[in-house]
Amino acid sequence: MINWRQVRSERQKRGRPFVMAHRGVPVLEPENTVRSFALALQQGADVLETDLRFTRDNQIVLFHDRLLARTTDGQGALHDQPLHALKRLRTRAPNGSLTDAEVPTLLDLIEYTQGQIPFLLELKDPLFADPKHAEQLIELLETHGVLQSSAIVSFHPDYVAAVKTVCSAMPTGNITLWNPLPSGHAQLLGPIWPLLCLNPGYVVWAHRLNKIVAPLDPTPEQRMWYYMKLGVDAVLADHPATVIAAIDQYQRRPA
Repeated sequence: MINWRQVRSERQKRGRPFVMAHRGVPVLEPENTVRSFALALQQGADVLETDLRFTRDNQIVLFHDRLLARTTDGQGALHDQPLHALKRLRTRAPNGSLTDAEVPTLLDLIEYTQGQIPFLLELKDPLFADPKHAEQLIELLETHGVLQSSAIVSFHPDYVAAVKTVCSAMPTGNITLWNPLPSGHAQLLGPIWPLLCLNPGYVVWAHRLNKIVAPLDPTPEQRMWYYMKLGVDAVLADHPATVIAAIDQYQRRPA
């Protein structure tokens, strides 16, 4: 299994980008559930991307929204609920129907994967800006042997900075909706995909700075030809199987 410090060299050996399952396979299964991540691995995903938030009793769970209603049959804010209450909720399938898949903790995912798959962890909760909570994340990853194979990203630089203060060696990423330049100290860059059209030299420039590029684009199939041409290191995927098929199709094209 690769760690994040090997991504650039491994990408060059493979000749194709890594596929990062975005919340699992949210077009087919309840997002951010173990069931969804299990399907992503069956489809051939290389990395699991997920979102982290804290419960009322300070347990780290895999959940995107601040509120419960879109993806579960619960109401109100996730942070107002203890873990045992969240575990009683039913999660929603992509069509809105309720399922028996639980809201998982980060530990649930670590135990399911047995530390054999890299994680990209997006920090959603403002509590990550608190060093105590940042330290809790690092201790969990380190205790279960997945620190080297995990990276953190966020739209909020202060969340990432707090974790970086606790663990300076932690690979970190910057997601941007506006900056067309591969600037900053982050090792992993996640520009929204139109920025790569605005600046076609983005990836070459980033690679000269020894940075990893993974466009913010969870449905990259129609743009895969462009990403392959640019040489991006990884792509997000709401449906890893169709993204892998798009990569294969590009590689079968005559030179």
